Amino acid sequence: MPPLGPGESVRHPDLRDRLYELLEHDHLPSTHGSRLIQLIVLVITLDVLAVVLASDPDIAASFGWPLRLIKITALIVFAAEYAARLWSIAGHMPRRQSAWQDRVAYAFSALGIIDLLSFVPATIALVLGDRSLEAVSIVLPFLKLVRYSPALRSLLSAVQAERRTLVGCLVILAGAVLLFASLLYAVERDVQPDKFGTIPHAMWWAIVTLGTVGYGDVVPVTPLGRIITVVAIIWGFAMIALPVAIISTAFAEEIKRRDFVVTWGMLAKVPLFSHLNASEIADIMRLLRARTIESGEVLVRRGDAASSMYFITAGEVEIELPTQCVKLADGTFFGEIALLHRTKRSGTVTATRKTRLLVLDAQDFHALIARMPALAAHVRTIAKARMADSGDLAIAELSQAEHEDEPEG
Repeated sequence: MPPLGPGESVRHPDLRDRLYELLEHDHLPSTHGSRLIQLIVLVITLDVLAVVLASDPDIAASFGWPLRLIKITALIVFAAEYAARLWSIAGHMPRRQSAWQDRVAYAFSALGIIDLLSFVPATIALVLGDRSLEAVSIVLPFLKLVRYSPALRSLLSAVQAERRTLVGCLVILAGAVLLFASLLYAVERDVQPDKFGTIPHAMWWAIVTLGTVGYGDVVPVTPLGRIITVVAIIWGFAMIALPVAIISTAFAEEIKRRDFVVTWGMLAKVPLFSHLNASEIADIMRLLRARTIESGEVLVRRGDAASSMYFITAGEVEIELPTQCVKLADGTFFGEIALLHRTKRSGTVTATRKTRLLVLDAQDFHALIARMPALAAHVRTIAKARMADSGDLAIAELSQAEHEDEPEG
């Protein structure tokens, strides 16, 4: 860690690191970090709702103090969060530098600016009693959701990745606006000099027409002008569809890329698949399907036929075995040994909290084994090695399978 900056306390050397982990990385379900994020999102929601309701004079007259209290509380929470992030970021920036430099880098980063603006303009508006500034600043706390929403972060990443293409779309749109405005100016300027007397006036018509809005306040009256309008409307449909298609495709690719990285990292850590090459792991990934189970939901019951292999991506399950209860959390897996030996489940698996799983069905598993003889041999080797792991459901299942395979007498 870089040396402490001037005036920094050394009484609690680990507090700053724990706070940083709580704010930045402890986001798994049912953790302290997850609960903190839920609280901040709730505060953001209540703050936005309070500002919206306060804009109604009748509601403001009846519930002025409660709404004001919500806004003040929200500002205090946002300011405290910003101060906590500013303090805890020291030593955790990608580049190794001093604590002061880390904090300056965070303060001028996009997320740092959003965190600062989430409470500074609203505080000024509240002190001055300026409702217009307060209404304008309502969107700034809402932008904080970018930090807590993977979907929004993926969307911003998609826009960032396609920024050159989107700029190209804007250039084409600007050219189309100029083209159709010039055409209508040439055709309609003598007929409607008050509306199409200049190209800038005609550009208003071109923008609303290409945007397929069509306010109706400016319309051509000549036959040629109307023909140009039809062409502009059709062109407008294409102009709207083009950036939408670009962003939606990039967004889908970003989601797929993120899921691919997470799934790849998990499979690469599974001893069962550790010897496989990249193409073979990719084949397995295509066979996986996602499943979410709620807290208290039973995933597998003792005595059920083995139908799937499971990977836990987030959450926790409890396995009730004949002699013990064990828990499995993020990054662990179970069920493949029972599939290999075609035996029944020896324990009941219940989610202790909301859990996300990747599931490999028995049919796909056996097809995989048949297609990869080396994998089948590796499974048998791994099965013996996993006997030492007392926290896995596969141990009891393997023992049961071996007992059933023994000849009678």
